[in-house]
Amino acid sequence: MARIAVSELEDFMQRVLLRCEIDEASTEAVTRALVTASRMGTDSHGLRLLPHYVQAVKGGRVKRRPTLTFTRRLAATGYLDADDGFGHLAGYRAIEHAIELAETAGIGAVAVGNSSHFGAAGCYALAAARRGYIGLSLCNADALVSLHQGQTPFHGTNPIAFAAPVPDSLPYLLDMATSSIPWNRVKQYRAIGRTLPPNVVVDAHGELTTDAQRAASLLPLGGADFGFKGAGLAGMVDVLSATLTGMIHGFRMLPMTGEDMSTPRGVGHFFLVMHPGAFSDRATYERSMRAYLEDLRAQPALAGRQVLAPGDREWRCQARRDAEGIPLDSANLAAYRQLAETLELPSPMLV
Repeated sequence: MARIAVSELEDFMQRVLLRCEIDEASTEAVTRALVTASRMGTDSHGLRLLPHYVQAVKGGRVKRRPTLTFTRRLAATGYLDADDGFGHLAGYRAIEHAIELAETAGIGAVAVGNSSHFGAAGCYALAAARRGYIGLSLCNADALVSLHQGQTPFHGTNPIAFAAPVPDSLPYLLDMATSSIPWNRVKQYRAIGRTLPPNVVVDAHGELTTDAQRAASLLPLGGADFGFKGAGLAGMVDVLSATLTGMIHGFRMLPMTGEDMSTPRGVGHFFLVMHPGAFSDRATYERSMRAYLEDLRAQPALAGRQVLAPGDREWRCQARRDAEGIPLDSANLAAYRQLAETLELPSPMLV
């Protein structure tokens, strides 16, 4: 397993994107989101996506130089038209607008339309938390997940991310899909011939299977018995991300990795930002947040285990990767070297 320093990964991504004539704002946003995800250990939504994004730009699916347009609708709401640009730029821009709304109204909600894949949803909730606000980010996606007791895919993995500031500490961060497992897990298990856990995927007939080669659809969070919970959450994400913005829902959306790289997918996002001092006062919030996390982490754990708060695992991974470098497996290393060769750039330096 090769490793690459965070600064070198940032530099290589920026050189690749700028060589593809992507504007500086989009380049900065994509790099920021992908590196943030990989630092926290979510490589499936981090460094692995760079070659795909280059392909999407070259095919015309994503605009190199979009003109984003924000319209304030009411005191605490707005709509951002992403102009078929990168979802990462739309996400960070929407969070900034939502923060501005929350500064005066105490709460700010921004719906985004005409966007594209934005990587890890946690990046945008985290951006709010790092500014001292509570953040929520949602995004719909193409169909990979069956409905509860359904036979074929209908919802996307439709992520939900929530982040809250913690005084004198790293933020509380929940970033989860509404499916039982990620689709990337299925692909990984196919590649290595490993059996999947029970109750997480179904075959083309809607029957449970643990064979990764037969997996045709993910089950929603809760599995075969309680999947109505995950399906309901996925539906909520689609309503807020697609219905509010007039975008198509995941069932009708073009697949992210399909053959058509020229047609924009019309992805929708939804972002909510809350000012902690708008409900009681910031001192009360900070005192309560600290007490909650102290109690949570002090709970007894199973033998050899440890109780963690959402985000604890990610922050540990980030500290380790900042010190040791971010791992690049053989497939990603080959893809990066191929990018460098195709674009006539120096290959990334490894640690």
